[in-house]
Amino acid sequence: MSDTSMDAPDAGPPPLLTEPEDGVPFVIDTERGLQRCADALAAGTGPVAVDAERASGFRYGQRAFLVQLKREGSGLWLIDPEPFTTLAPVQTALEDVEWILHAATQDLPCLAELGMHPHSLFDTELAARLSGLPRVSLGAVVESLLGVRLAKEHSAADWSKRPLPHDWLRYAALDVDLLIPLRTSLLELLREQGKLDWAREEFEHLRTHRPVTMPRIDRWRKASGVNKLKSPRKLAVLRELWAARESMAETKDVSPSHILPDSALVAAADAMPRTVPQLLGVRGFHGRAAKREAPKWLRAIEAGGRDQDAPAAQRRASGPPPPRAWKDRNPLAFRRYRTARDWLTQHADELELMPETLLTPAVLKQLCWAPPEVIDLESIGAALRDLGAREWQISQCAAIITVAMLDPEPLENF
Repeated sequence: MSDTSMDAPDAGPPPLLTEPEDGVPFVIDTERGLQRCADALAAGTGPVAVDAERASGFRYGQRAFLVQLKREGSGLWLIDPEPFTTLAPVQTALEDVEWILHAATQDLPCLAELGMHPHSLFDTELAARLSGLPRVSLGAVVESLLGVRLAKEHSAADWSKRPLPHDWLRYAALDVDLLIPLRTSLLELLREQGKLDWAREEFEHLRTHRPVTMPRIDRWRKASGVNKLKSPRKLAVLRELWAARESMAETKDVSPSHILPDSALVAAADAMPRTVPQLLGVRGFHGRAAKREAPKWLRAIEAGGRDQDAPAAQRRASGPPPPRAWKDRNPLAFRRYRTARDWLTQHADELELMPETLLTPAVLKQLCWAPPEVIDLESIGAALRDLGAREWQISQCAAIITVAMLDPEPLENF
């Protein structure tokens, strides 16, 4: 390699990629076109690059409004999922084919809604994290490893718009255009660092793991400003207002925030208005839409106000309390957690990993708050496994955590 790049710090940024290798294809929106796409993908070779665009913040839910695919020998394809109940022909064409996605957790759920499930997975964001790259967005990784820049000006666009502007389609096509060579570069990097087996474990966990989603009835507990509501009855009112907003948003197929922001629901739950004028005086409840829907909001407030099973003021415990409260409530757990966390952070630095990649913080908190009855290497390894840690994480972390829990630093060190 030439030393030119090292001797020219003012050489400027890498070139901006403005067009996919083979141009921007037409969007597939017919059954005939979908079958043509499936046939082409089936005839291709190697892994397939996959991406999806949603309309978060504009439409209800997280469904895909555009699916992009590229495979060697198949070309690049853009599919509008809206005319189809399923993309089963594409799924069939990609049997036993490895999928390449960036930040797969964002796209796998909406692709699953279309009947698409990978049989094998390579996540370029996760690979970048394991490789120790300082920035792991698609643009940053492409720039670091492939030496070009990607424009990201349409990342927050309303992808439910029809027809989609050509500039948006170009942006979407570019998101998959370089995933195949990016995978090749990351594979080489992981292999050089001895982390390829770790990555394969992570990819398979990501592909098969089905996280437990919070039921709709409980999502209101995370509303911004909920801590302002001190009485159980006001919390019950917020719960009913939240459910009413979800119902309206689903019916109208818009984002709930387009109906009313969280702050307005919290303000109404705090004020508990009884009449339309009182409701319209609450911050956030203004305009024709608020006046038109006022009876629904007031019914929700009334239902929450008479709830005999009003929720407790404190959020139901789904895990240990925040570690900042441990020092007084459980000093030994606090010492164990802080010791293990500090030692794992040092080990992560040695491995050129972020600490949260080495071990999820929630796993360490749960383990330190509720450890096995007998603490040894075997029991800690089993506990980590039960909490979802992968085998490579257990091999790297179990001994460190075991020693930290058996011989934690004294309290005065923290």
